[in-house]
Amino acid sequence: MSEKNPAFISLAATLKSGQVFHWDPLPDGSWIGLIGDHLARVSEINQQIVIEQGDPEILHRYFSLDHPLEQIYAAFPKDPLSQEALTLCHGLRILRQPRWECLATFITSSMKQVAHIRSMSVAIRNRIGSPVPGSPHPAYPSFESLALSDEKTLLECGLGYRAANLLKTARLLTEGTIDLEALQKRSTTELRAALMTLPGVGVKVANCVLLFAYERLDAVPIDVWIHRILIAMRNGREGTPTQLAKYARRRLGPYAGYVQQYLFHRARTDKKNARASVKSPA
Repeated sequence: MSEKNPAFISLAATLKSGQVFHWDPLPDGSWIGLIGDHLARVSEINQQIVIEQGDPEILHRYFSLDHPLEQIYAAFPKDPLSQEALTLCHGLRILRQPRWECLATFITSSMKQVAHIRSMSVAIRNRIGSPVPGSPHPAYPSFESLALSDEKTLLECGLGYRAANLLKTARLLTEGTIDLEALQKRSTTELRAALMTLPGVGVKVANCVLLFAYERLDAVPIDVWIHRILIAMRNGREGTPTQLAKYARRRLGPYAGYVQQYLFHRARTDKKNARASVKSPA
């Protein structure tokens, strides 16, 4: 299949895997969403993407159709947990997201499940974003627009303590304290450190942004599920966050971010079996 269709994809796995939170499935099986303020509708036939609406170049880049999935799959660890995730999540691709939108969304993700993150993201769009004709949701507000908002408005979007962090970060970016586009030129270590100077950005959020917005495919965000899986892979041995991060990069290989996302999505969508698996170290 890979020779005939090197750009294979599973839209459902990709768009429901906790990378992005504003795409909607339609009754005809297609998906509608925004890439910045660019409206797109896509469907899938035989694991090939079909562009119903939108600029092909923008969509090919966003869905990372140039990522060599077969090469990435060949580098997956051979342990049962990783191989099960590979089988169940076949076709999941790491997206290339707009940097500010990705950063802002994951600042609001702290201590929240996917459904809650989506709810906050949609509320922010509806309250502050700019409408896009044909889209069920407005575009995510720019950091300049969000900086002009206030904490009360963000609290009304359900952000809780995250409201202050998001507002402070938007204002720092507006002031030019950090240039998200210029950061692309930095090493992963330097980029992570720079992101972590922003309010609400700890190591996990920084790694999410590294992976989903800066295409650092070896970055590993460690949430509760990935923590459990790493402990299982370590035969039950706990470790500090730094130790687990180093172990993850070594154990999961050069595409550790991809492996992590497959493990995460498998754990979320098959909770019963995932819990059973992590109780029995590989």
